[in-house]
Amino acid sequence: MTRDDGAGRGILPWIIPAACIAGWTFVSAGGLAPAYLLPHPADIGRAGYAYILGEPGSAPYAGRCFMDVKASLARVSLGFAIAALTGTPLGILSGRVSAVHRLLSGTINAVRAVPGIAWLPLALVWFGIGMKTTVFLVALAAFFPVYLNAAAGARQVDIRLLQAGAMMGTGRLRGTFAILVPGAMPHIITGLRLGLGISWAYLVLGELTGVPNGLGAVIMDARMLGRIDIIIVGIIMIAALGQVSDQILKQLMRICFKSARRTA
Repeated sequence: MTRDDGAGRGILPWIIPAACIAGWTFVSAGGLAPAYLLPHPADIGRAGYAYILGEPGSAPYAGRCFMDVKASLARVSLGFAIAALTGTPLGILSGRVSAVHRLLSGTINAVRAVPGIAWLPLALVWFGIGMKTTVFLVALAAFFPVYLNAAAGARQVDIRLLQAGAMMGTGRLRGTFAILVPGAMPHIITGLRLGLGISWAYLVLGELTGVPNGLGAVIMDARMLGRIDIIIVGIIMIAALGQVSDQILKQLMRICFKSARRTA
């Protein structure tokens, strides 16, 4: 790789965000959109600074970023962990054992067709407003991409590789972790990343129910008060945390599984 190629790869990810900010600034500064619908980026920056670094109580939403991020991260982490720990093994079993596939596929496809918003009233009745409802919605939503991708990955592993391992004395359990899981790893990682992204989307749905803290709660409260700047700050925070958590997930997979290090 040449030096120019490396510089180009470093610049490319920032081209679209920079173009969006430039267009946003042009529209706001030119008065093409009213400030109550699209605040100027500088106003968003000031609101974000107060939200993250402001003295608590000095202004609405000032200094509560850490509390909201901590609450949202706890809900996403727990819900996604439940989805990953159930969806991955069930998906691998479904992909390799036809009886398990026949047992689970119909029910899972039926439940998957129900939109998340339809589960919200039932979750509120079951769990009430708070942590449990949000974790339930996040785990339910993240489960399906994790399960489906794990099943697809396990299904495409060549049976001859498992047979060759058996001929060399590899037991079924060892063959699962030494042959099957590494072969399915690209699909597993894809499913986990998709599930994590969906987890952040359903986090907001769960936090719109009246919880006192969390990024979704801030967005909902700011909407009621007409604080478009805080709504945009909340959206940017979720986008940034989603990107960071995706990178952390990829690095953790590469640390825990040698086969994950061969994926892009």
